[in-house]
Amino acid sequence: MMRENKMRRMLRNGEPTTSTRLWSTWPFYTEVIGTTGNFDYIEFVGEYAPFTQLDMENLARAAELYDMGSMMKVDFQNRFYVAQKAICAGFQSILFADHHTADEVRETVHMMKADRLGEGRFGYPNRRYIGAQSHLSQMDHCERLNEVVLAFMIEKDTAMEEIEEICSIPGVDMVQFGPSDYCMSKGLNRDEAVEIHKAAERKMIEVALRHGVQPRCEIPNPEDAQYYIDLGVRHFSLGDQLAKLKQFWINDGGKIRRIADSLK
Repeated sequence: MMRENKMRRMLRNGEPTTSTRLWSTWPFYTEVIGTTGNFDYIEFVGEYAPFTQLDMENLARAAELYDMGSMMKVDFQNRFYVAQKAICAGFQSILFADHHTADEVRETVHMMKADRLGEGRFGYPNRRYIGAQSHLSQMDHCERLNEVVLAFMIEKDTAMEEIEEICSIPGVDMVQFGPSDYCMSKGLNRDEAVEIHKAAERKMIEVALRHGVQPRCEIPNPEDAQYYIDLGVRHFSLGDQLAKLKQFWINDGGKIRRIADSLK
């Protein structure tokens, strides 16, 4: 029996979702997140962090222990290989970075769909998948691949120019705006172009919702959600493991440094 993809089920039912971002491959952190009961899935930012294929399986397995879904963010250059390995390991969703054009998005979707009657290029590798389901029938496997949630970062100036076309591509489930890469692609510093990238993000959200694609937004604090809720957003990624730790090290670390210096 094919195991359920929780993320697909929540999207299909129109439910809001919550997630948080992890850099660490230590599955203990995923388990700790699961014990809180506050998150529907974890996002492992593989674009930023080192990992092995065994790490992929352990992260997906730890999420399943607490009925959480799992998303992996992958680099653009080797996205097909890494995304296939992540899906085979049990990840329920892939977040693709750095696409410039609708044609690149279309190619990625094609590579993630089952190699059945010309639909895609994903074959039948036997691996773990969700819940250690390694030997399903071929047609069940095809449906399992169709359940994988495909999300795309909209973070290039050219991608925003083609946002209508991107959001009309069958198989694009979610989009997320990336202000840092977007500003860099325009030759701007993010902090000096807030209104520019905020306007682009609002346009992305509006276009996505009009096409039935779900926008997903990263927020550093829960209080930031209302701005996006008013725009129609229902899917949130709260916080970032490294960002939160760095904030602690800077703020509280600065305090203990000053205390220590006062004792000299």
